[in-house]
Amino acid sequence: MSTHKRKPPITSRQKPKEEINKKALIWIGVAFGVIVVVMTLLLALDK
Repeated sequence: MSTHKRKPPITSRQKPKEEINKKALIWIGVAFGVIVVVMTLLLALDK
């Protein structure tokens, strides 16, 4: 005799975790890096 696996009811299933928007984090990191480089160049050339 084979027994069927019962699926848990839909209400008890775990909700998928919210995914982090990796592209947005990369763009923010790149923008921050560019700002740091530009500010460093401006400070170095100011003297």
